[in-house]
Amino acid sequence: MKAIQFTGKGEARLADLTVGDLPPGHALVQVKAAGLCHTDIDVLHARYGDGAFPLVPGHEYAGEVRAVAEDVTGLRTGDRVAVDPNLPCGACPSCRKGLSNLCRDLKAYGVSHNGGFAEYSIVRADHLHGIGDMPYHIAALAEPLACVVNGLDSAGLRNGARMPEHALVIGAGPIGLLLALSLKAESTQNVAVADINEDRLAFAAELGLGGIVSGAAELTARRRSYDFVADATGIASVAEGMIDLLADGGTALFFGVCAPDARIAVSPFEIFRRQLKLLGSHSLNRSIPDALDILRKDGGSMARLVSHQLTLEEILPFFTRKPTDPATMKVQFAAP
Repeated sequence: MKAIQFTGKGEARLADLTVGDLPPGHALVQVKAAGLCHTDIDVLHARYGDGAFPLVPGHEYAGEVRAVAEDVTGLRTGDRVAVDPNLPCGACPSCRKGLSNLCRDLKAYGVSHNGGFAEYSIVRADHLHGIGDMPYHIAALAEPLACVVNGLDSAGLRNGARMPEHALVIGAGPIGLLLALSLKAESTQNVAVADINEDRLAFAAELGLGGIVSGAAELTARRRSYDFVADATGIASVAEGMIDLLADGGTALFFGVCAPDARIAVSPFEIFRRQLKLLGSHSLNRSIPDALDILRKDGGSMARLVSHQLTLEEILPFFTRKPTDPATMKVQFAAP
């Protein structure tokens, strides 16, 4: 089969690989759509995970079941599925508390195990979720959206919770827009996104979201105005600036992935005096079914985030070269 393979730190190639035998408890999935995430770039450069080379990347994917092991029940050839990529140990303290995304030995398809940038992928059957007739390119958004769901759960902003009146997401990339659209879907009255790229802000406006240019006087003037602020940039200085944008009693969500050695300055007195909440969110926590439910009800806004559907050959350069086109959002491998 054709696949993208990371052969070493910073080295990516198009390869011909054997599919391999089907272990007990697993299914063979013909990949129909797989999304590119910045985490894939970090995996390539050994900044995320254990540097398990050689490796087929890709943790955002969906496809069709082509074969199942003899011991697998409840799953049949021909089923259309989305993949939950996280592989927790199930036994550590975090797993026992229901925080499988914080497993001390967390593995994942596309990080430690071969993932979705290939024609076929062998996946544990209990990590496959039926998508019905949902188009594959939309189903492949379930993984990043599941990360958003985990973030909103962390902030207590789902399932009938009292929602913030004014919310701001900093960063109008695909994950930031998924977060903003999810806040809107949960009935937040006013949702805005901030970004330095005015083309992205124009696209956000097409999706029904407010837009503010990062660093502009307009944003500075809204100091202490937002009940909820989330950073989706992973830039430490931007994350630090969230606190000044929070209204008293507000919540800041550290959602973007800052460098591990990055540090920010925080005033404990201000957090105390203004009763602020600072929260983190990592990955997804068995939230693919919730994400699929949101995608079914979305009405097509989130699907518009898929800007490119490419072959494996065409998508390979995106691993080593940063896109310069501001219209580039979610780039996906799409099987012919």
